[in-house]
Formats: sequence, structure tokens, C-alpha cells
Amino acid sequence: MSEGFTITRQIGIDAGHRIPDHGSKCRHLHGHRYVVEATCRSVDGTLQAAGEENGMVLDFGFLKEEMMEHVDAPCDHGLILSFHDEEVLAMLAPPGIDAGAWLEELRGTVRAKGYAATEETRLGQKLYVIPFPPTAECLARHWYERLGPAVSARSRGKAKLVKVTVWETPNCRADYGVN
Repeated sequence: MSEGFTITRQIGIDAGHRIPDHGSKCRHLHGHRYVVEATCRSVDGTLQAAGEENGMVLDFGFLKEEMMEHVDAPCDHGLILSFHDEEVLAMLAPPGIDAGAWLEELRGTVRAKGYAATEETRLGQKLYVIPFPPTAECLARHWYERLGPAVSARSRGKAKLVKVTVWETPNCRADYGVN
């Protein structure tokens, strides 16, 4: 990475997931206290020179707002599943609705947006569906791709998201970003 200023903001979320193809206990539904960190760098190596962000890469509060919108709001206290996890998804289909049709609608949303977020499930379970296994590595890449444009827009092009780190446990993390 080039020389310049960086900032990092972290948030915590609680979410369940499962890795259906895993050969050990991770194939079972379970939860984590995820810690998600976003690191931003000034695009030209300098700090903002005017306005309310004078002397900053990006206001920490602005970065938090974007993280809350793109990570916390759709995922906190929810279940994060791959759209390939048909058995669990079928159990979450709303009562009185054909599970197959509901799954196909979810898949269509995921194909169009990269994810589907809904609470229209059996028992009102908050659900976040993605097209890949919900591993820390894949979530780091996914949230990087969702937060990157938001950081650029929020900073008026003066800051760039360079890394997202997802701590799955206090001892295990995955990073995704530019080198």
C-alpha cells in the first residue's frame, strides 16, 4: 500500500449461520459475535482541507452510519445463509406460501442485488441470503463490495475503502481488500 492516512471503524453484530458442506461442527446452525472492521484510506494521501471533515480521511460517524446501514441493519440478530442451503431455507418459508416459489424469489433477488434481506419468514426470523457460503472470508469480501461505493460517495471521492476485516471469534479473522 502507498503512504498516506488510514482510519478504521469497527462494529459488532450477533448473527447465526451454518456452513452446510463443512465436515465438522460448523455444518450445524450456530451463532457468532462478529466484529466487523472497515479501513479507509485518503485517495491522494492528504486529509480533507475544508468543511466539517477538515483534517480527516472520513468522519468516523459517517463510516459508522454506512456500516450500520449495510452490515448491522440487515444482519444483526439474524440468520445469514447461502441460497444453496435449501433445507434450512425451506424451514423458514412463510406459512401458507409454497417453499419452492419463495426460494426461487429469494434467489432472483440475490442474483439481482447480490443478497436478499427479509423478515417475511416463518416466525418473522430476520434472514440475509447470499450466493456463497457464509464464511468469514466470503462475508469480508461481500461487505467490502457493499461498503466500497458507499465510502466513496460519502467522502465525495476523497476516501477509498481498502480493507474489511471480519472477526468470527476473538481468535479468528478474515480480511479482504487491496494490497
